[in-house]
Amino acid sequence: MSTAIALLVVLWLGLTLYTLLGGADFGAGFWDLVAGGTRRGAARRELIEHSIGPVWEANHVWLILVVTLFWTAFPPAFASFASTLYIPLTVAALGIIGRGAAFAFRKASESLAEQRLYGATFAASSVLTPFFLGTAVGGVASRRVPSGVAAGDIWTSWLNPTSIFCGVLAVGVCAYLAAVYLIADARRAGKQVLVAEFRRRALITGVVVGVVALAGVAVLAADAPALYDGLRGQGLPVAAVSIVAGVGSLVLIAVGRYRVVRLTAAVAVAALLWAWAAAQYPLMLPPDLTVDAAAGAPTVLAAVLVALGVGAVLLAPSLIWLFVIFQRTPGAHRAPPSS
Repeated sequence: MSTAIALLVVLWLGLTLYTLLGGADFGAGFWDLVAGGTRRGAARRELIEHSIGPVWEANHVWLILVVTLFWTAFPPAFASFASTLYIPLTVAALGIIGRGAAFAFRKASESLAEQRLYGATFAASSVLTPFFLGTAVGGVASRRVPSGVAAGDIWTSWLNPTSIFCGVLAVGVCAYLAAVYLIADARRAGKQVLVAEFRRRALITGVVVGVVALAGVAVLAADAPALYDGLRGQGLPVAAVSIVAGVGSLVLIAVGRYRVVRLTAAVAVAALLWAWAAAQYPLMLPPDLTVDAAAGAPTVLAAVLVALGVGAVLLAPSLIWLFVIFQRTPGAHRAPPSS
């Protein structure tokens, strides 16, 4: 395996972790948005706040890793990507900033009006951010981001059927992951009413996401035929894993196997990302920029790989320990006494 391929794998692992962890945080914001009025949605919002409170900032480490690695290891591809898709990327960045600020300010606010304002900002940003990130992904996947600085159209690169489909799918996937994770958090909090509520939400959202994904096949066939052919070819085995894990997750939720379903739901979403990678490989930016052509100088790649190894030794144990403490500490995410 070449250094460029190794770094691409690390980049995709970082993107996968951000989708699974940061995506679930965005999905929690979606459920905050539809939780109900101030009184009726209080228990749901309290559970959401306690669930994401200790980790929502840490999860953005993976986005920082992805952006930094993309920029450093594959500069021609990054320049093309950022200069063509700067509109959705800017909106997504503003959403991340607004979401984080609103989440922090809502907890510090005392008046109901301020809490509602910050809560609405937090929830709306949690929906808009994954949508616009999804549109950027759709632009790359549908070959609308050619190699070259600002070589693609700054509007049609993300305002197209494939991008809209990817944006909607991203919001749905985030909501589904959050609902699955919140079932387990509600169980640990001893809130059986909330367990039942998020179980129902997870089942409904999972079915909706599945229907959207199936409908998207027709969108890809008409609007992104190269990606469609790739998914039917070398990406098919990985896509099959996503389908099987997704269906299996719905069955596990239905029968109440909430511990196992967190793993199968994560596999379903991760396999979806890797199916895209497999369908597109060896292209970094279709139709003609390959991974090797986009890679930086060999000395730079080697230095980045060494830095990643050192960083992993320092960072991984801390993050693992954070999640272990969060999962095991009694009362770390208590829900309100009423449910």
